[in-house]
Amino acid sequence: MNHPKPQEWRAQDMSKGYIADYKPLNFVDGEGVRNSLYVSGCPFHCEGCYNEATWNFRFGTPYTKELEERIMSDMALSYVQGLTLLGGEPFLNTGTVLPLVKRIRRELPDKDIWSWTGYTWDELMLETPDKLELLDNIDILVDGRFDLSKKNLLLQFRGSSNQRIIDVPKSLKAGHVIIWDKLNDAENDVVQFHKEKMI
Repeated sequence: MNHPKPQEWRAQDMSKGYIADYKPLNFVDGEGVRNSLYVSGCPFHCEGCYNEATWNFRFGTPYTKELEERIMSDMALSYVQGLTLLGGEPFLNTGTVLPLVKRIRRELPDKDIWSWTGYTWDELMLETPDKLELLDNIDILVDGRFDLSKKNLLLQFRGSSNQRIIDVPKSLKAGHVIIWDKLNDAENDVVQFHKEKMI
């Protein structure tokens, strides 16, 4: 696993504008029905990563205007709640994803935007303006590198217990991390089940 210094990794230097995949109308990458864009390129290289192919910044195919129009068309469907950015590392592909999310904000303001990142919230606070602008256009952020030693299959929308589901607008306003108020890990249900069995 790699740990960058503040502003050491820059999207303008690293991104090749490739995407690994686009998956419309899925239910696993956040709340509700979502369209998921998997970008290519991630230098964090977490041990146990489920998507190592996306470490390569040239994996997959170039992002195109045609794909953007398809995403916008899919996003406009009434039953789609929002867009999810994954990877790869979205915050090292700001040249691709930032124009897209800004367009969604303009044309489809009722949709929400989620993103996963290997950066922690505190690291992002020290990062480049493009990363901070992307963060400012996101509703929910799942932060932090995947830690194999903290892997937990009962966690909601994340793989290891160090990762957090952050309400971005509330956190930016408060000046500190505020966890998503709909957090509902399955491990909480398991603990409650055992408590009830003991009573």
